Amino acid sequence: MKKFEAIKPGPKPKTDEGKDDKRRRVLPETKPKHPDLKPHKHKPGESR
Repeated sequence: MKKFEAIKPGPKPKTDEGKDDKRRRVLPETKPKHPDLKPHKHKPGESR
């Protein structure tokens, strides 16, 4: 029997000042810069 291990993301990197790096987060004040995803369109005959 094979053993599978999950890939776990590590902690967020710290900045030079020791604060959390917020580049990977979408904050409410930066939300307008990030457009929503477009709706997915299915091709004819494809299951949903």
